[in-house]
Amino acid sequence: MKSYTLNETENILIGKKGTKERDEYEFELKIEIIGDMIRTARKKRKLTQEQLGDLVGVKKSQISRLENSTGNVTFETVMKIFNALGAKLNLTLYI
Repeated sequence: MKSYTLNETENILIGKKGTKERDEYEFELKIEIIGDMIRTARKKRKLTQEQLGDLVGVKKSQISRLENSTGNVTFETVMKIFNALGAKLNLTLYI
């Protein structure tokens, strides 16, 4: 039986770095991580989705979609959410 490194496995299952499939996967993963971070910070502050939505000026459903990575959300809304949670966001751009 042949064994594979983690990089080889990722290339086989997801696609090689730089391919459309791999880029889409990595983008979706980052969106999921942001949703998880928001959910964790919200719960740590003992807020409901509705309470957080009220602080930000959006509906509960938008908070839910963001936390579950099922909807479109603007960067502005994400920033408002992190601000309402008292969280800091560091952003690194690779060009």
